[in-house]
Amino acid sequence: MKFPFGLNKNDVKTKYAPLAAGLVGITMAGLTIAGVTDDANGTAAKAKTVAADVQPLAMTAGARAAEGLAAAAAEAKQKDEAKKRAAEAQRKAEARKAAAAKKKAAQAERRLLVGTTKASYFWDDGSGRQGDTGMPASGKPMQKGLFASPSWPLGTEGYVIYKGRKAKFFIGDRGPGVPSNHGVMLDIDGKTFAELTGGTWDPNTLTVRGNGGLGHIHVTYVITKWGNGPGRPGKPVPFSTGAWRE
Repeated sequence: MKFPFGLNKNDVKTKYAPLAAGLVGITMAGLTIAGVTDDANGTAAKAKTVAADVQPLAMTAGARAAEGLAAAAAEAKQKDEAKKRAAEAQRKAEARKAAAAKKKAAQAERRLLVGTTKASYFWDDGSGRQGDTGMPASGKPMQKGLFASPSWPLGTEGYVIYKGRKAKFFIGDRGPGVPSNHGVMLDIDGKTFAELTGGTWDPNTLTVRGNGGLGHIHVTYVITKWGNGPGRPGKPVPFSTGAWRE
C-alpha cells in the first residue's frame, strides 16, 4: 500500500497508530458521556414532570386541611355563642320569673294601712311581774308575735319594720294605756322587741338585755288584715278614747 505525504508503513504503525487509537477512545468516551447525559436529562425531566403533577395535589391537600381547621374553628365559635345566648336567655327568664313572683306577692299582700309610731314592749303572762295586767284580752296565751294596740280590732294582722328588720304580728291584747296619750301606740311582745333591737330576752325578769337600754323605738307598721274582734280600724288612737270597745 502506498501512503500519501511521503509516509511509509513503519511510520504509520509506530507514530500514528497510537494517535488513531486515542482518537477512537475519545470518540467512544464522548458517546458514552453523551448517553449518560441523555439518561440524566431524562431522569431530571421525569422528576420535573412528577413534581409538576404532585405539586397541585399537595396544594389541594393543604388547602383542604386549612379549610377543615377554619370550619372547625367556626363551628366551635358558633357553639360558644349559642351557649352564651342560652345562658343569657335563662338569666333573663329567671329575672322575669322573680319579678313576676315579687309582683304577685306584692299584689297578694294587702297594705291596708301604713304608718309610723313609737312602740314599747310588754309580756303579760298573768304572773304579775313587770307591770303585768293579766292574760291577753284575746284569750290567747302570751307568745311571740302577740302585740297590743289601744284601738285596733283584736285579730288584726300586719308587720313592723325597725332598721331593716321585719317582724310579723297580730293584735291579741290592749295597750299601751296612759302612754298612748303621748304617742306610744303599739306594745310589742318582749321576745320580738329583743330581736328587733339586737338584744336578748330574759324570761326571769321579763326584760330585754344587751340592747343598750332601749325601752322604746320608732317603727313603721303595715296592716295587712283587719281583725274581726272589737276595736276601730284605721289610724291608731289613744286607749282613753274607748275605741277598743267598738
